[in-house]
Amino acid sequence: MRGEPSCPKCGGRVRAPGLFSDSWQCDVHGTVHPLQPVVPPSVEALGVVVKRAQVPVWMPWPLPLGWLFTGVATAGDDRTGGRATAVACSGPGPVGGMGEMLLVAEELGVGLGARYAGMPGPDPGPHLSVDRSPQVKVHAAGRPTPLWHVESAPPNRAVFAGEARGLWLWAILWPEQSGLLMYDELVLTDLRDAGGEVEMVPCGALSPRILS
Repeated sequence: MRGEPSCPKCGGRVRAPGLFSDSWQCDVHGTVHPLQPVVPPSVEALGVVVKRAQVPVWMPWPLPLGWLFTGVATAGDDRTGGRATAVACSGPGPVGGMGEMLLVAEELGVGLGARYAGMPGPDPGPHLSVDRSPQVKVHAAGRPTPLWHVESAPPNRAVFAGEARGLWLWAILWPEQSGLLMYDELVLTDLRDAGGEVEMVPCGALSPRILS
């Protein structure tokens, strides 16, 4: 588990603002919103991320049967707030075995979703065939939200992406067969709007996917 902020695009070390720069800097990617250290999943940790997030904190709610909240990550600092969030959930896969899901909300150019998707970044736009009908629709904060299947993603996962609330929304699932969950018109809640319901989220063990 990491103890220092890192680059959301590559995971490399970043330099804090100082005498010569008022922003976080990665040697490879320049100015970035730093990815904060991941802590074990708990209602308290989730509440901290929700409170400081400037972007949605998406979670399937209610969670699919048998699924648990298994981690949260955020990119940003105390000055800017969370500019990207990633929520991990794990549970029984639709065709057996365990499935894992990461939902990422982010501003343009942050690059956290592309990193988890294992794809060139920072944004999903170049990978989306928006001239074709979207493969799936989710209900995000009560609105039908189209997502496109990213066919160029690595073969061990299913990746879907689109826009919700004017920001990028990524859904990344392992193994690839777990992508079938996205065809059930999943209901996503922005936990910033959930109020006291956040305290009811069932927690499991930390997902290694959110550390990768």
